[in-house]
Amino acid sequence: MDLRPHIDRFARRFAEVEAALSDPKVFDNNQRAQELSREYARLKELVASGNAYLKATADLEENQALIQSEPADSELAGMAREDIARLESEVKRLGHEVQLGILPPEPTDSRNTIIEIRAGAGGSESALFSADLYRMYTRYAENRGWKVEPMDSSPSDLGGFKEIIFGVTGLDVYKRLKYESGVHRVQRVPATEAQGRIHTSTCTVAVLPEAEEVDIEIKQEDLEINVCRASGKGGQGVNTTDSAVQIQHKPSGLIVRCADERSQIKNKARAMTVLRSRLLERKIAEEEAKYAAERKEQVGTGERNERIRTYNFPQNRVTDHRIEVTLYNLPAFMEGDIDPIIEPLMAHSLEEKMAALEL
Repeated sequence: MDLRPHIDRFARRFAEVEAALSDPKVFDNNQRAQELSREYARLKELVASGNAYLKATADLEENQALIQSEPADSELAGMAREDIARLESEVKRLGHEVQLGILPPEPTDSRNTIIEIRAGAGGSESALFSADLYRMYTRYAENRGWKVEPMDSSPSDLGGFKEIIFGVTGLDVYKRLKYESGVHRVQRVPATEAQGRIHTSTCTVAVLPEAEEVDIEIKQEDLEINVCRASGKGGQGVNTTDSAVQIQHKPSGLIVRCADERSQIKNKARAMTVLRSRLLERKIAEEEAKYAAERKEQVGTGERNERIRTYNFPQNRVTDHRIEVTLYNLPAFMEGDIDPIIEPLMAHSLEEKMAALEL
């Protein structure tokens, strides 16, 4: 596939967006300014990847020509062969990045994200693993320069969380984290297990693109809002003020509660953000269900009841069942080094989409 025309197109559009952002009037429309800023950041990376791809391709062709013109046992030919191995890998990686940009971006890919982790089968061990997953995503976010903002949590009596909800803000958050939706299974010996038996527990992870008011219309009369005192640890103000907010959306039956902030106003705003995101996710799921036969590019991210990954601690192994990738570096993975799974998932999704595009 000739990528040069696409790279040229990225460069032209990048110049257009850059010129638009240089006009102060564009910031009179905040939403439009945000859209252009997101597109600018995306195109800047694509142009850089495209230029690097063209250079690596030219260098690869030059080294291949050098091998043809030099004796096979010459020093120059040996050096060229070493460069070819490196450049082939580089061309493949950069070409993948450019191909990602060819496809129309998903509207939600650039959105900030809300993650909900819930303990499943396994009792207290499941709650402990919920805390481990929360730490894993927090570490990953820190490594990528994203910001994590706790929204609500329900601690377990023996540690961990029955449920924890938090927001993640930054560049391409949903684009990378959407593959985490599903059932995560852990196999390990719990701290409370006296006989050293391995237990299997599960947690459910839901990754929601943060909805904007224009995405979902919520009527005030459809809401039932209650305030109460927050419970649990957190200092003097937590248990003495009516700061916790619970919102029920009557048409859908969805209930959202936020109590992480001492301010009732902030908790209400956060609860509304979570509610909009859940309603947006439901809307997207309904649309995807309508076109499921045509949209075969899905990698299983929409199926909450699907076991997507297993974390086996005795074997130091993490396996993603959607793409059959297994890694033997579980401690590093739990510390947030999850790109070795996310990158193949993104590549698999790209391959499926490109195949559908060609058809």
